[in-house]
Amino acid sequence: MNYISNAANELMPTNAVIETILSRSAAKYYDPTATLSDDEIRDLVRIGTSAPTSFHLQNWRFIAVRTPEAKARLHPIAWKQPAILDAAVTFIIVGQLANASTVPARLAPVVEAGIMPAHLVPEWEIPARGLYDDQPQRQRDEAVRSATFGTAAIIYAARSLGLGSTPMIGFDAEAVHREFGLAEDEVPVMLLTVGPERAGNWPQKPRMPVADVLDFA
Repeated sequence: MNYISNAANELMPTNAVIETILSRSAAKYYDPTATLSDDEIRDLVRIGTSAPTSFHLQNWRFIAVRTPEAKARLHPIAWKQPAILDAAVTFIIVGQLANASTVPARLAPVVEAGIMPAHLVPEWEIPARGLYDDQPQRQRDEAVRSATFGTAAIIYAARSLGLGSTPMIGFDAEAVHREFGLAEDEVPVMLLTVGPERAGNWPQKPRMPVADVLDFA
C-alpha cells in the first residue's frame, strides 16, 4: 500500500481514487471556449447515478444546461455568476420527493438481473411506505440527500477526467423551478458547473483537523 503525508505530516494511505478526491477543488475559472459532447455529459450522469439512494428510489434528475440560449436563461436567475456562462455545462441537480409507490418499478430491473428475488420487493415497499407516506419533510430530505450523493459522484468523476467543477447554491430556486419546467414533486437542490479549467483556480483549501470533527463511540 502506498502512503502520502497530509497537511499535518501524518502518513495516510493513497491510491488513484484517494488522490482524485484530495486534489479536487472548487473551480471558479473555466475555459469559455471549451465544450463537452453530449456523450461526455451522458457519461458523467451515468456515473452520478451509480451513487446510493434509499430503497433504490433513484429519485433524481439532471438538466444539462449547455447551449448559449439555455445558459442565458439560467444566468440571471443564478445570481449572474460568470461560471454559468463560462463552464462547458451547468447541471441543474433535481431531487424528487421520495415516493414509495415507485419502489416496485425501480426494483424490477434488479429482479430481472437476478440480484434480488421477486418475493423481497414488498418487503422493501412496505417499510418505504411507512417511512415516507404522509411525511412531507422526510420526502424532501430524501430528495436533497439523493441528489447530493449523485452530485458528489459527478464531481469526483469530473476531477478524474481532468475537469473542474463547482457545486452552487446561489440561485433563485422558484425561478429555476419555473424556467426549466420542474414538476411539482421536484426540488432544484443545487447547480453544478463542469468543464475544462483555465488558469487562476486555487488548490484544495486546508480542512479542519480530524481531531476536531471525529468522535469515537
